[in-house]
Amino acid sequence: MVLDLDKYEKAILNLLQQDASLSVAAIAEKIGFSPSPCWRRIDRLEREGAIRKRVAIVDRKKVGLNAHVFAQVKLNAHGRANLEEFSAAIQGFPEVLECYVLMGSVDFLLRIVAKDIEAYERFFFNQLSSLPGIQEINSTVALSEIKLESALPIE
Repeated sequence: MVLDLDKYEKAILNLLQQDASLSVAAIAEKIGFSPSPCWRRIDRLEREGAIRKRVAIVDRKKVGLNAHVFAQVKLNAHGRANLEEFSAAIQGFPEVLECYVLMGSVDFLLRIVAKDIEAYERFFFNQLSSLPGIQEINSTVALSEIKLESALPIE
C-alpha cells in the first residue's frame, strides 16, 4: 500500500535519509513545525512502514571489506520449486547485503561483500554454491564505486 504523504512528511523523510541522527526538534525547526506534531508524523511514518529502520552507513573499505561482488544465480528446474528455501538460506549469509528475485535468464541477483577475493572464493565454494538446486552462478567483481546512494528520490 502506497502512503499518501504530504509535503511535510516528504520533507521529514528526505531529512532523515540524509541524517537519521537528527533530533525531532531539529527536524521540526527545518520544516517549520513544533516538536510535538513533528514527532507524531515521524511516529506515523514508522508505524506505517515508510521508515523501516534508522541506521549508520558504514564505509565497507574502512572496515576491511574490499571485495564487492554481484552474483547472478540460476536455479535448476527442481530448485525453482524451492525458491523459499533458497531465499531463507540467503537470509543467513551476512556477506549477502542484497538479494533480488529477477525475471529473465537468471533467478536471483545478489550483492555480496567480503574481505578480499580469496574470502569471496571461500564463501562461494563453502556456502553459496553448496545450496541445493543451484544450476549456475555467475560472479562479477566490481572494480570501483561510481555512485552509492541510499536516499530514495522523494519529491
